[in-house]
Amino acid sequence: MRHQRTGKKLGRDASHRKALYANLAGQLIEHGRIRTTVTKAKAVKPLAERMITLGRRGDLHARRQATSVLRSRDVVHRLFADVAPRFKDRPGGYARIVKIGPRPGDSAEMAYLELIDEEYVAQQRAERATAVAEPEEAEEPAAEAEEAEAEGDEEAEAEAEAEPDEADEPEAEAEAEEPSAEADAETAADDEK
Repeated sequence: MRHQRTGKKLGRDASHRKALYANLAGQLIEHGRIRTTVTKAKAVKPLAERMITLGRRGDLHARRQATSVLRSRDVVHRLFADVAPRFKDRPGGYARIVKIGPRPGDSAEMAYLELIDEEYVAQQRAERATAVAEPEEAEEPAAEAEEAEAEGDEEAEAEAEAEPDEADEPEAEAEAEEPSAEADAETAADDEK
């Protein structure tokens, strides 16, 4: 009889299950958000929250307990140095499960398990958005440089017409050349990216 035996077995023996939980919790701490099945997310969430509570305690014994579960000093260091301090004023509930629909291959129900610190999640989304937007932004500075060059030429022509002195003409030509030099520098910087 299995009375009072809680938790999912996930089709694994005890050592495999323990390793799976440690790996998923470590990845959650390291990345802030992981994509997994709903069942695994429900199984790992309590363990990850326990690790964050240990990180909030911050003493040596808590660090050793976290290391015994997570098995990685790098992950434990990140937990105690970066993740846990963000939750210092929160009494619990550090992670959430967001269902995202079935997986195409086997229709397993998938979910994101993510830390709910709003600043952290917003920062991660902003980083992803900038990574996606970088190719588009690379085209925009080139267009802006061309516009600036055209505006610089128009301004130089207007100044040359307003003051026909020969002494001012070399300055107008120098001003017209400066935006093109800046545009060339920006284009070269964009090409290096």
